[in-house]
Amino acid sequence: MTQTTNPASRPRPGTMHLPDALQYRMPLAALVSILHRASGALMFVLLPFVIWLFDTSLSSEISYERFTNAFVAGIGFVPALLVKLVVLALIWAYLHHALAGLRHMWMDATHRMSKEQGRATAVATLAVSLFLTLGLAGKLFGLY
Repeated sequence: MTQTTNPASRPRPGTMHLPDALQYRMPLAALVSILHRASGALMFVLLPFVIWLFDTSLSSEISYERFTNAFVAGIGFVPALLVKLVVLALIWAYLHHALAGLRHMWMDATHRMSKEQGRATAVATLAVSLFLTLGLAGKLFGLY
Protein backbone atom coordinates (compact mmCIF):
# COMPACT_ATOMS: atom_id res chain seq x y z
CA MET A 1 0.00 0.00 0.00
CA THR A 2 1.36 3.42 -0.86
CA GLN A 3 1.53 6.01 1.76
CA THR A 4 0.28 9.47 0.84
CA THR A 5 1.15 12.50 2.82
CA ASN A 6 -1.43 14.99 3.77
CA PRO A 7 -0.36 18.48 2.62
CA ALA A 8 -1.71 19.92 5.85
CA SER A 9 0.62 17.71 7.92
CA ARG A 10 3.81 18.99 6.26
CA PRO A 11 5.56 21.89 7.98
CA ARG A 12 5.16 25.21 6.20
CA PRO A 13 8.32 26.90 5.05
CA GLY A 14 9.40 29.90 7.07
CA THR A 15 9.91 33.44 5.96
CA MET A 16 12.28 33.83 3.03
CA HIS A 17 15.29 36.05 3.69
CA LEU A 18 17.75 37.57 1.23
CA PRO A 19 20.39 34.81 1.60
CA ASP A 20 17.68 32.24 0.83
CA ALA A 21 16.59 34.16 -2.26
CA LEU A 22 20.16 34.48 -3.52
CA GLN A 23 20.53 30.69 -3.54
CA TYR A 24 17.93 30.36 -6.29
CA ARG A 25 19.20 30.06 -9.82
CA MET A 26 16.97 32.45 -11.71
CA PRO A 27 16.44 32.07 -15.44
CA LEU A 28 18.09 34.66 -17.64
CA ALA A 29 14.72 36.15 -18.57
CA ALA A 30 14.08 36.89 -14.89
CA LEU A 31 17.46 38.59 -14.59
CA VAL A 32 16.69 40.77 -17.63
CA SER A 33 13.33 41.68 -16.10
CA ILE A 34 14.96 42.64 -12.79
CA LEU A 35 17.63 44.66 -14.60
CA HIS A 36 14.86 46.40 -16.58
CA ARG A 37 13.35 47.60 -13.30
CA ALA A 38 16.74 48.51 -11.86
CA SER A 39 17.71 50.50 -14.95
CA GLY A 40 14.43 52.40 -14.78
CA ALA A 41 15.04 53.20 -11.12
CA LEU A 42 18.61 54.30 -11.88
CA MET A 43 17.44 56.65 -14.62
CA PHE A 44 14.81 58.09 -12.29
CA VAL A 45 17.27 58.67 -9.45
CA LEU A 46 19.84 60.27 -11.76
CA LEU A 47 17.29 62.44 -13.56
CA PRO A 48 18.45 65.66 -11.80
CA PHE A 49 22.00 64.95 -13.02
CA VAL A 50 20.75 64.43 -16.58
CA ILE A 51 18.76 67.67 -16.44
CA TRP A 52 21.85 69.50 -15.16
CA LEU A 53 23.96 68.02 -17.98
CA PHE A 54 21.39 69.04 -20.58
CA ASP A 55 20.95 72.55 -19.16
CA THR A 56 24.69 73.12 -18.87
CA SER A 57 25.38 71.94 -22.39
CA LEU A 58 22.78 74.23 -23.99
CA SER A 59 22.89 77.46 -21.97
CA SER A 60 25.85 79.20 -23.63
CA GLU A 61 29.31 78.60 -25.05
CA ILE A 62 30.87 79.23 -21.65
CA SER A 63 28.56 76.74 -19.95
CA TYR A 64 29.29 74.23 -22.71
CA GLU A 65 33.00 74.58 -21.91
CA ARG A 66 32.15 73.96 -18.24
CA PHE A 67 30.17 70.92 -19.33
CA THR A 68 33.05 69.46 -21.35
CA ASN A 69 35.51 70.24 -18.55
CA ALA A 70 33.42 68.10 -16.20
CA PHE A 71 34.63 65.11 -18.21
CA VAL A 72 38.26 66.28 -18.09
CA ALA A 73 38.73 67.87 -14.67
CA GLY A 74 35.66 66.72 -12.74
CA ILE A 75 32.94 68.68 -10.94
CA GLY A 76 34.08 70.28 -7.70
CA PHE A 77 35.37 67.48 -5.49
CA VAL A 78 34.03 64.75 -7.82
CA PRO A 79 36.82 63.42 -10.08
CA ALA A 80 36.34 63.17 -13.84
CA LEU A 81 36.57 59.38 -13.74
CA LEU A 82 33.55 59.21 -11.43
CA VAL A 83 31.62 61.58 -13.70
CA LYS A 84 32.40 59.34 -16.66
CA LEU A 85 31.40 56.20 -14.75
CA VAL A 86 28.07 57.77 -13.74
CA VAL A 87 27.44 58.79 -17.35
CA LEU A 88 28.41 55.28 -18.47
CA ALA A 89 25.93 53.81 -15.98
CA LEU A 90 23.27 56.11 -17.42
CA ILE A 91 24.17 55.02 -20.95
CA TRP A 92 23.82 51.36 -19.98
CA ALA A 93 20.58 52.03 -18.09
CA TYR A 94 19.04 53.81 -21.07
CA LEU A 95 20.13 51.20 -23.61
CA HIS A 96 19.12 48.22 -21.48
CA HIS A 97 15.82 49.79 -20.45
CA ALA A 98 14.94 50.62 -24.06
CA LEU A 99 15.85 47.17 -25.39
CA ALA A 100 14.17 45.29 -22.53
CA GLY A 101 11.10 47.51 -22.94
CA LEU A 102 10.92 46.61 -26.63
CA ARG A 103 11.28 42.95 -25.66
CA HIS A 104 8.44 43.22 -23.14
CA MET A 105 6.21 45.06 -25.61
CA TRP A 106 6.85 42.39 -28.23
CA MET A 107 5.98 39.65 -25.72
CA ASP A 108 2.80 41.49 -24.72
CA ALA A 109 1.77 42.07 -28.33
CA THR A 110 2.32 38.53 -29.59
CA HIS A 111 1.41 36.44 -26.50
CA ARG A 112 3.43 33.62 -28.05
CA MET A 113 6.65 33.14 -26.16
CA SER A 114 8.21 29.79 -25.39
CA LYS A 115 10.94 29.25 -22.83
CA GLU A 116 13.50 28.99 -25.60
CA GLN A 117 12.37 32.24 -27.20
CA GLY A 118 12.35 33.95 -23.81
CA ARG A 119 15.90 32.84 -23.14
CA ALA A 120 17.05 33.81 -26.64
CA THR A 121 15.53 37.30 -26.43
CA ALA A 122 16.98 37.74 -22.93
CA VAL A 123 20.45 36.83 -24.22
CA ALA A 124 20.00 39.18 -27.18
CA THR A 125 18.86 42.02 -24.90
CA LEU A 126 21.85 41.62 -22.60
CA ALA A 127 24.34 41.14 -25.42
CA VAL A 128 23.18 44.11 -27.50
CA SER A 129 22.92 46.46 -24.52
CA LEU A 130 26.39 45.50 -23.28
CA PHE A 131 27.91 45.68 -26.79
CA LEU A 132 26.48 49.15 -27.41
CA THR A 133 27.53 50.28 -23.92
CA LEU A 134 31.09 49.10 -24.51
CA GLY A 135 31.17 50.91 -27.84
CA LEU A 136 29.98 54.15 -26.28
CA ALA A 137 32.36 53.64 -23.34
CA GLY A 138 35.23 53.60 -25.81
CA LYS A 139 34.08 56.95 -27.17
CA LEU A 140 33.48 58.34 -23.66
CA PHE A 141 36.95 57.35 -22.45
CA GLY A 142 38.66 58.58 -25.63
CA LEU A 143 39.69 55.28 -27.22
CA TYR A 144 38.60 56.54 -30.64
